[in-house]
Amino acid sequence: MIVITARFRVLPEHADAWPKISRSFTEATRAEPGNLWFDWSRSLDDANEYVLLEAFQDDAAEAHVTSDHFKQAQAELPQYLAETPRIINFQVEGTEWSELGEMKVER
Repeated sequence: MIVITARFRVLPEHADAWPKISRSFTEATRAEPGNLWFDWSRSLDDANEYVLLEAFQDDAAEAHVTSDHFKQAQAELPQYLAETPRIINFQVEGTEWSELGEMKVER
């Protein structure tokens, strides 16, 4: 699978509204064939930063970046950002999360 982590620094005046601003892009991406997850989190250290965790089956990422909703996001979302998002993109085996064995919960 292809796993992508991206940091989005949103302009302060739009930070609280970012989930609504990015909602149509998020929903359309989650509905794509081959999308495994597309999850936003807000930084605990910087209220203007959102972290996006996304994953696609190996052959689905190209369809994502060529989709109409991706092109629309490219045109619309930068006006709300303080800087170009930063990204880490890598390929890993499997399609699921693994357990964090160092913090195994025994019940």
